[in-house]
Amino acid sequence: AAQYMGKHPVRAGFVSTNSICQGEQVANVWSPIYDLGVRIDFAHDTFRWTTDASGGAAVFVVIVGFSALGGPKRLFHYPRVDAEPQQSRPAQLNAYLKDAPDVFVWSRSRPLSDVPAMGIGNKPIDGGQYLFTPEEKADFLAQEPGAERFFHRWYGSQEFIRGIERWVLWLGEATPTELASMPRVMERVRAVRDLRAASTSAQTRKLAERPTRFHVENMPEGNSLLIPEVSSERRQYIPIGFIGPEVLCSNKVRLIPNATRYHFGVLHSRTHNAWMRVVGVRLKSDYSYSAAIVYNNFVWPAVDPSQEAEITALVQEVLNARSQHPEATMANFYDPTTAFLYPNLLAAHKALDDAVERAYGLEPGLDEADLVAHLFELYGAAVGATS
Repeated sequence: AAQYMGKHPVRAGFVSTNSICQGEQVANVWSPIYDLGVRIDFAHDTFRWTTDASGGAAVFVVIVGFSALGGPKRLFHYPRVDAEPQQSRPAQLNAYLKDAPDVFVWSRSRPLSDVPAMGIGNKPIDGGQYLFTPEEKADFLAQEPGAERFFHRWYGSQEFIRGIERWVLWLGEATPTELASMPRVMERVRAVRDLRAASTSAQTRKLAERPTRFHVENMPEGNSLLIPEVSSERRQYIPIGFIGPEVLCSNKVRLIPNATRYHFGVLHSRTHNAWMRVVGVRLKSDYSYSAAIVYNNFVWPAVDPSQEAEITALVQEVLNARSQHPEATMANFYDPTTAFLYPNLLAAHKALDDAVERAYGLEPGLDEADLVAHLFELYGAAVGATS
């Protein structure tokens, strides 16, 4: 459409899935359009598109109008996907549908800032043979007690957020003699080997030769910071936390080995969550956290030792507030309908948010839209400095 309009004084608009204004797609879709001199004139950000047809599926869409004509901008913002829109007239409207500079966040393999690398957890490709509920684990060990030392607590996004107990049988370092002494374990190993050998994927069939190993293995030796890949958009913060080396994680989480409390503090702040909400991908309307787009492109503040120490100390207050309620899950702590039940945690987060915003040279408590605009400016400057 942008090419077809050319230099003619006309405008175009489309209803589209909201993916064109989220995550990696933004740069891929809009950069070549912007190269034609076209800019977004108006937009409806994400809302739920439904039909009157019986059983009609609901999809999450945006409406975007664009041209090379310029003029005032209009944004119709939906506070919730089923809410009525609120119209505003931003000074500018970028491809993320924000009143912020026209920059594109490209997929990046390494962090833009000097911070630890982020990876994923483990991907077993085991057909569930190595994963156990507490009851399944107990039944298995009643028959095969020698397998107990090979069990590890297992976290995916939902296990971490909702406190769901799940266990994994990790046999990658078991010796042939140890394996042969456990017939129930060998049943599982053979089942995994057969599953992989029957796959249509050549790579998976190759893995059948090593049935005790996972397809992807990431088991840091020290503590790691865990960030769920997918979490509810209802939450102000993506719940995050530290885990030890005795815990194994699925590929549905992001891990930062050797992260400090300072890293925890910046990533758990309102500032980083605001960035994530704008540049990250959504699954329907849920947050989907990625290293390549969200983490690696985030510009960290330039802190002095006293600021880093303050943020580190305030993180401890967040952890202390959580520890006062050992029965609560991350879902309980960060559900906006029940968060008021944990006033100490709310206060700790507010103090942490303010400290991080001061570290960016900002006045604490500014509107999230202004916070996002500042982060886009920092990103544009950082990319310009490194390109």
